[in-house]
Amino acid sequence: MKIREHVGVEGGYHVIPKSREGLLKFQPKQDELPNRSMVDSYTTAKVLLETDALMRQRFVYGKGWLRMGRIMEELDLLAVWICHLHIHLPNLPEGVPLPYTFVTLLVDHAHFLQEEFIADADVCLSGHVSWTDNSSMEVTAYVRQNGMLLAKGIFVVEARNAVNNGPAPVNPLVPATKLEESIYQAAQKRRANATARLQSQQPTKEEQQLMYELFTRTKGADGHSPSDMSTLPPNSRWMSKWRRRTLMHPFPENRNEANTIFGGFIIRRAIEISFMTVSLYTNQRCMIRSIADVTFTHSIPVHSYIKLKAYVVFTHENFIQLLTVVNASSATSFEELKCNVLHLTYSCKDVVPEILPRSYHEALYYLTGRRYFNRFRDSVSHDVVSGSPQKSRDIK
Repeated sequence: MKIREHVGVEGGYHVIPKSREGLLKFQPKQDELPNRSMVDSYTTAKVLLETDALMRQRFVYGKGWLRMGRIMEELDLLAVWICHLHIHLPNLPEGVPLPYTFVTLLVDHAHFLQEEFIADADVCLSGHVSWTDNSSMEVTAYVRQNGMLLAKGIFVVEARNAVNNGPAPVNPLVPATKLEESIYQAAQKRRANATARLQSQQPTKEEQQLMYELFTRTKGADGHSPSDMSTLPPNSRWMSKWRRRTLMHPFPENRNEANTIFGGFIIRRAIEISFMTVSLYTNQRCMIRSIADVTFTHSIPVHSYIKLKAYVVFTHENFIQLLTVVNASSATSFEELKCNVLHLTYSCKDVVPEILPRSYHEALYYLTGRRYFNRFRDSVSHDVVSGSPQKSRDIK
């Protein structure tokens, strides 16, 4: 509600929303925008799970576990509000709404640093802008309970003009302290490497050898024959058998100020289908540990249907890697667009059955899952170290 008021979007749902073209004349030029520091956008919010029973009901599963999808949905909303706080237009007349629209481009990653979230203790969310370029902002967000850092997420949000048909300039971010400078440098390095997505890289020689070893393990003692093309080793499962899909209507209540489906809602639903998939696969309780490279290729119009598909693509001991794809299908033309891809890592109490590919395409999914799992193991240790103090390394 506060975000919509800030940008002048009228309340309620309208099939044809009120035009915001009149705000285009208030869009500033880049050189009119003053520098900002991380403190300027720093904010906090609380999810009152301890005292508000109705709020707690929205954030728990039937068995009382905290819903990580809900947490990510709230973090995405907080990231957008942080961008509102960062933007400062000194020449904007009083009473004129902010002539901007904000769109989540990417969730670089979110790491869940603890295996247990308490379902009846308040959750504190906080964050700040950690990097900017001409029209986009990186936001670093934190989740805590009882002062302990439980999760950390990195969002990239693009600033668009009032009618969402072109970029809008953002205030330059200039670090004001040594801590801000270190956060900024880490963000700058992250953004410089962001174009090298793991799923788009060709198999290395090591990975090609791994693919051959997988083939030899599944060809059977007598090799392939027309009647028996593959053999499943003990305590393993075929990847083709472990995918789950669903179709849903998002409805206008889940839209953003641009009249498309809110990114946090998409992330939540993708996490929920991945959670169901991993629970069915393992028959035990599993905890989400990481989300990586959540891309937003196309926005989802409010009148669309959403198709969600979750695949188990890699396993290692008690860890499972999933690929979740979100597509939009027009309710009128039924044209389908690929909108979102998420890579998720879960951990379980016990060792899980091994997932194995049965085709070349599945082998590529397997390699991609393995890459993301290895990146999770390498990068989560850094977040644990940098965020380990009770009063962690955010800027306040």
